[in-house]
Amino acid sequence: MSGEILSQQQQQTSTNPSASQVSDQFHERVPPIGDLVCSHVRKTCSVKILKRRVPILNWATKYQPKYLLEDMVAGITVGLTAIPQGIAYAVVAGLEPQYGLYSGFMGCFIYIIFGSCKAITIGPTAIMALMTQPFITGKSPDFAVLLAFLSGVITLLFGILNLGFLVQFISSPVISGFTTAAAITIASGQVKSLFGLPGKGTEFLKAWENFFKNIKHIRPWDTLLGVVCIVILLLLKKIGQHRGNFTQTAKYLSLSRNALVVFGGTLMAYIFSLYEMTPFLLTGNIGKGLPPFRLPPFSTVVNNQTIGFTEMINELGSSIISIPLISILETVTIATIFCEKGLAVDATQEMIAVGFCNIFSSFFSAMPTTGSFTRSAVNHTSGVRSPLSGAFTGALVLLALGLLTSTFYFIPKAVLAAVIISAMFPMMEFKEILKTFRIKRIDVLPVIVTLLTCLFIGLEEGILIGVAVNLALLLYSTSRPSVSMERLTIDENEIMIVTPNQSLIFSSADFFRYKVTKFVLENEDAEFIVINGRFVQSIDVTAMKKLSSLIENLTEQNKKVILWNWENYNAHSLVVRYKMEYKDLFKFSSDINELMYELKLTIPRDV
Repeated sequence: MSGEILSQQQQQTSTNPSASQVSDQFHERVPPIGDLVCSHVRKTCSVKILKRRVPILNWATKYQPKYLLEDMVAGITVGLTAIPQGIAYAVVAGLEPQYGLYSGFMGCFIYIIFGSCKAITIGPTAIMALMTQPFITGKSPDFAVLLAFLSGVITLLFGILNLGFLVQFISSPVISGFTTAAAITIASGQVKSLFGLPGKGTEFLKAWENFFKNIKHIRPWDTLLGVVCIVILLLLKKIGQHRGNFTQTAKYLSLSRNALVVFGGTLMAYIFSLYEMTPFLLTGNIGKGLPPFRLPPFSTVVNNQTIGFTEMINELGSSIISIPLISILETVTIATIFCEKGLAVDATQEMIAVGFCNIFSSFFSAMPTTGSFTRSAVNHTSGVRSPLSGAFTGALVLLALGLLTSTFYFIPKAVLAAVIISAMFPMMEFKEILKTFRIKRIDVLPVIVTLLTCLFIGLEEGILIGVAVNLALLLYSTSRPSVSMERLTIDENEIMIVTPNQSLIFSSADFFRYKVTKFVLENEDAEFIVINGRFVQSIDVTAMKKLSSLIENLTEQNKKVILWNWENYNAHSLVVRYKMEYKDLFKFSSDINELMYELKLTIPRDV
């Protein structure tokens, strides 16, 4: 007997281990926190992750010598576009022309290391210039450089924290309205230079007010030169689309059109200057030589007053967030368009790349930069093979800074205005807006609201208001779900089947309850109320409370409520957790006839 008891005790000990045994087993299964941290660090610092976050380590090992010539041609072609655009966009930003070139070369070199899309070129863009301009007018260029640094830090932080999803809240209609408004504003700001008018004003309303105020001062030679340059630029762009015997020649003429027009205008102005004639307004002196390497300015002097870092931050305001968001949006969109077939865009890596580009560029007195659609398209069309093409683009810009700054003096302002205006035409997405109107008219509302508020209030306010309107429309649509109501008679049983077409959340709960209650009142003889949860993927607590109230009200009216086809585990489990007795309401029959057969067996009909 004692042996049996001892045997039972041993069995209990083996099946019910002591606390010390449990502790030992726990420590065997769960490694110390130090080991977990080390394991995480090893995974984070693995070669695979390093190659992913520093893409040059990946593509450089596969690079072939034959690619070098193609990258050189693409890089030089982009450089011929980047130089006139850099000068022009610096003018848009209210900066001296060399600042656009400062921004152009460093971004190209940094993107070679961190960029994941071979076609993207980093540099100043029209939208970045326009969003920077309000902080430069009447102030110091140091604000633009500090904004580039802070924009880079925020963008890099977004990338490290993987916050790229924030740009998903900016929908396509809002982007169309914003881009179109920015293009109109930029083009309007160049009307003054195109016609050689005096005065200031780069905003939409002020630009046209200045135009009509000074229309009697139009300079005919500037006007003629500017209009002719626009026509030439548009014709050269059209020639690039020509498919004939001279396809390659036409292609490179088209790709180099900005450089050709600027060179032609500069040569014409220089020849006139030899005869002491100045029929055109000229760009004037440009800072000579390469930019000095120095820390971003954390203080500046404006009107003989020193402004500290805190005051500069207050002055820049919300642009510290809005400019990085727009920068990310531009770059990720371009990467999506030009990424290699079959490859997904690594948005996090693009944010890291643009962040580093802005940070390093700010040490060379650059304005905020991002991916340029125009120059990326030129790069792609030129047959680029790797990000190494950026080295040739950057080298060409550096060469221009070192040797050609005295030549830039003779660039007519009307020519730069023509380059900017002609570049704005493709950005005006009126065709896309019309297409949106044809597809879904309600989506035109955020386009129009964004467009008008960007034009008449400001770009930052416009895009925020556009996003708010778009989210309001989204909330409204979720608060008015489509609810299918069907009434059937099976074996003398009156059945009402209610099928919501989406998940039940707080915004739609009241509407859903109202629709069901109204339909029940119109069909008082219906005995079974079947709520078909086929499309209900989730349900929140607020909606659950409303659903519970609906079930209780229907039960008080002697209606039998059935929750049918609630197959999603999350929705199903939440209902059960909210009230355990609702578990009996769930039925998972394959069709309505089988459901009724099951109900007749489990719920006898009241006589």
